[in-house]
Amino acid sequence: MLDKHAVFEKNSILLTIGILIVVSIGGIIEIAPTFYLESTIERVEGVRPYTPLELAGRNIYIREGCYVCHSQMVRSLRDEVERYGHYSLAAESQYDHPFQWGSKRTGPDLARVGGKYSDEWHVQHMIDPRSLVPESIMPGYPFLAKKRLRTRDLQAHLRANRSLGVPYTDEMIENAIIDVEAQLDEFSDYYDDFIARYPNVTIRDFDGDPNLVSELDALIAYLQVLGTMVDFSVYKPEENLR
Repeated sequence: MLDKHAVFEKNSILLTIGILIVVSIGGIIEIAPTFYLESTIERVEGVRPYTPLELAGRNIYIREGCYVCHSQMVRSLRDEVERYGHYSLAAESQYDHPFQWGSKRTGPDLARVGGKYSDEWHVQHMIDPRSLVPESIMPGYPFLAKKRLRTRDLQAHLRANRSLGVPYTDEMIENAIIDVEAQLDEFSDYYDDFIARYPNVTIRDFDGDPNLVSELDALIAYLQVLGTMVDFSVYKPEENLR
């Protein structure tokens, strides 16, 4: 029986038919479950849409190509979990368009970087990476601290995300620019309304310069929220997706 594969190797038509049959079986096994599952994303408490400031920071992260060297996906392997923390959940990226999962890691995975370092560390790391990590090959981004964050198109960004399924309300969209300022100032007049729209949000000046709403403010706000929405000390996986 072991030498029967020679029939396929010597006949290109049979080999092609065999490949099509095997691929079809594999495709059916992968695709068929999606027709009877209501959702392939487990509902997880704590996951919320990004604030306007965090979303702006994510756009900057993508614009500067940070995803080229940093994945945001902790795989369910022992060495990865021990190094980076709990394996990534699909729910954590359900509002990401596009998501930042991947396999390329010139630098460390950032899925759990939120809260791992102080804001001051991130500021210095963006200005001069090698002052903190001598072996780093990451380029510096000192201009982010001096460049004012563009906010006039933030409402359009929220609308675009809502069209893709992110549950931004009309109120969230209408107050997008105000919410940027509210997240940077805990004494803002809009504090209560802001935390009502975005629960469990971090409010502070991220880049250390209260006189300028910078692109660095937005980028650090985004980095500091990564991996922090789910409380894994009480997380219990659902047995069935509904």
